Amino acid sequence: MATNYDFDVLYIGTGHGTFDGAAPLAATGVSVGVIESGLIGGTCPNRGCNAKITLDEAVKMSREGARLGEVLHHHPTINWSANVAHKQEIIDPLPTGLTAKLENAGATIIKGHAQFKNSHTVTVDGKRDVTAENIVIATGLKPHRLAIPGTELAHDSEDFLNLAQLPKHLTIIGGGYIGMEFATMANEAGAKVTVIVRGDQVLRKFHQPFVKQVVADLEKRGVTFIYNATVQAFEDDGANLLVHYNDDEQLPTDWILDATGRIPNLDGLGLEQVGVAYDEAGVHVNDYLQTNVPNIYASGDVIKSDQPKVTPAAYFESKYLMQRFSGQSDAPIDFPVIPTVVFTSPRIAQAGVSVEAAEQRGLPVAETDLADYWYYQIDKEPLAYSKQVHDQDGHLVGVTEMSDQAEDAVNALLPAIEFKMSREQVGRLIGLFPSIGYAAWHRA
Repeated sequence: MATNYDFDVLYIGTGHGTFDGAAPLAATGVSVGVIESGLIGGTCPNRGCNAKITLDEAVKMSREGARLGEVLHHHPTINWSANVAHKQEIIDPLPTGLTAKLENAGATIIKGHAQFKNSHTVTVDGKRDVTAENIVIATGLKPHRLAIPGTELAHDSEDFLNLAQLPKHLTIIGGGYIGMEFATMANEAGAKVTVIVRGDQVLRKFHQPFVKQVVADLEKRGVTFIYNATVQAFEDDGANLLVHYNDDEQLPTDWILDATGRIPNLDGLGLEQVGVAYDEAGVHVNDYLQTNVPNIYASGDVIKSDQPKVTPAAYFESKYLMQRFSGQSDAPIDFPVIPTVVFTSPRIAQAGVSVEAAEQRGLPVAETDLADYWYYQIDKEPLAYSKQVHDQDGHLVGVTEMSDQAEDAVNALLPAIEFKMSREQVGRLIGLFPSIGYAAWHRA
């Protein structure tokens, strides 16, 4: 690579779209710089996936304890403040560890906010110019905020994850990943929860028959869903916060979570200065993750892509750019099967061809009521169901599962889907027994 720049490759942002590939890239001898204005690691380790799944562990155990009933002497309940403190113990060391991973590999970390000056130069905090032959935009997503009166009274997902005390009545605006996962947590921890949804569905990207069962279970547990609602304002009347919706409706509450989605984090980046194309869905890239400015690339959730905006996709994109910048490959990106999961209780996980797509294409869908399978009866799971999609030659090409162990079951089946294993090949994969992997392979 060229030597008349400060770096061969400069990344803006330090999330999974960066660090999974930047560290091994630097280890090959390529000169790598990384600019970050916040915590090293970005959203997922610090205020997303890692924090969420740590809080959810107590939810999972509380649910399981309740199901086991008299098998246990005492039903565990959630100490929310202790749960949040435990979460912090888990995530606090992560930025230091990721910093060491990058620096030990030879990357240089620059703290501050980057803004493009030209296609090879960014200015950090308006003071220092940094140059690079190639620049990667990996700034991720940020919370969307409703543009309504009183929007400052609402909170975002990071605020929820840091709640030292759980409000008595929590109102969530939005029925996506964040809204449904946090509704599950707050409900199990003892809060009254109301979910307000603009349309008539939640978790629209997941198999709706499973989603409806999860919603029905939450309703039995006391969660209220308000559908087809247009939220118009938030107000503090001195006694309560009020959510105004549908012209003449209002809901008193103690705390409001704006979970109306996440949008590309591009504020102040100066893309207009260099002519990089983007829209509300993200930065436009080609099959090489290049923008329309050839030496500027993008990676992770910030890009406009048909792939789901989840950590596995960002990880793969980061690894792909490592291979490209190190000269190991000049091929276009070829995505593997990217699985997705929502961590409600039960979870819904899916990979490959969806049930809906299979029905449109006339592919056979096998259904299994897992609640009747002995391994799922160990912890008395009442909601456990799997649907598998096969092609005309019998290859497993998709799976969707609803269960407390759905993410592990789908993980176990990914090789069969990705590599289009024949039934004979699948039959030669015998998992550890007893385990969820064995159960998953047994029905594949």
